[in-house]
Amino acid sequence: MELVFRTRRAVTSAGEGSFDVGVDGGRIVAVAAYGELVGPRVVELGDDEVLLPGLVDTHVHVNDPGRSDWEGFETATRAAAAGGITTIVDMPLNSLPPTVDVAALELKRKTAAGRVHVDVGFWGGAIPGNSADLGALHESGVFGFKCFLLHSGVDEFPPLETGELEADLRILADLGAMMIVHAEDPDTIEQAPQAHGGHYADFLNSRPREAENVAIARVIELARRTGARVHILHLSSSDALAMIGAARREGVALTVETCPHYLTFSAEEIADGATQFKCCPPIRESRNRELLWQGLADGTIDFVVSDHSPCTPELKRFDIGDFGEAWGGIASLQVGLPAVWTGARDRGFTLADVVRWMAERPAAQAGLARKGRIEIGADADFCVFAPDEQFVVDVANLRHRNPVSAYHGRALTGVVRSTWLRGKEIGSVAEGELLVRGGIS
Repeated sequence: MELVFRTRRAVTSAGEGSFDVGVDGGRIVAVAAYGELVGPRVVELGDDEVLLPGLVDTHVHVNDPGRSDWEGFETATRAAAAGGITTIVDMPLNSLPPTVDVAALELKRKTAAGRVHVDVGFWGGAIPGNSADLGALHESGVFGFKCFLLHSGVDEFPPLETGELEADLRILADLGAMMIVHAEDPDTIEQAPQAHGGHYADFLNSRPREAENVAIARVIELARRTGARVHILHLSSSDALAMIGAARREGVALTVETCPHYLTFSAEEIADGATQFKCCPPIRESRNRELLWQGLADGTIDFVVSDHSPCTPELKRFDIGDFGEAWGGIASLQVGLPAVWTGARDRGFTLADVVRWMAERPAAQAGLARKGRIEIGADADFCVFAPDEQFVVDVANLRHRNPVSAYHGRALTGVVRSTWLRGKEIGSVAEGELLVRGGIS
């Protein structure tokens, strides 16, 4: 073997312990007791460091091509690597054109080629009128299909009505593909007070939890009726946990994610005009946050991913602090691991729990069979993490394109010391690969 990682603490598929991990040809070829393996190069971790599998973030808006002033493949993947993430899956919208046909997918791949520092896969999009494109996109290797049930925020990615969603779910069931859903009900939001002004409470009232609850109930019913695999994106409403659990016990093919910002922040602490906290669905009250943590603990929520949705500072409307006018999205790709670990440790969870939520399960959901685990045969993707080191987030030190983040000024615990992709430490050279469902393109 060409490389050995030697560490007193590693989180492997066999549990946490002291291990040597052997690497050859970009894969893990041995996991042995501490000090057992030999090789021409040994990387010995410090006593304050833990070897984790590279994280997998299946919810990232890179916005490239077309809105590369918001983000881009080079900056997004640099930020991912700095956060211990070795694989991302890019969302189909906010880029121009959106990834709703094979031509758009190929343009996105061409734009990304040679510019990515981590491995990158792509979701396809399901919008009105592109049902005939779903099969070809699936054959081209997208990891599944995203849809909205209400306006997405960009006109070129319109929502699916209930009948269109059901028709597309039947197509995806036949393909064995998955639909991932932004689940908020447009009628409920239409009847709610309009978002306006600088009071966060007013914005929160404009996106009530009932909108999520109604939409998730509809998605569950359509999944039950069609037999399709469905995934609920960025769960914010803890009210929906009971129906999600009941549906899964019935056998509905349903998975659910939440995001670091829903687990970290609470509505009560968001100041007037602080539009860096605007996202949809919104950050809710502290009691709701604690119930989301409970949903992770009991397995109702499967995993945690960033929903990294950056924009330019101007779009956040810091000049007027108006939640109704500001772009909704939280830039968090680089700080997701310490944010989740900070909250998890305070609540008695372990690093093994965090690895399950941020590496193993998102990899499994996307069908990334060689990602998210330290075990023989997996890709040699690693995060060297110092779980006790504390720091304060400074947007000037974040590697995504624009210096905007809700985490600025937040004290967090846990520092990523280095990130390794297929046995090579990620540095200035872009050596990531473009992934297709089941392999590398």
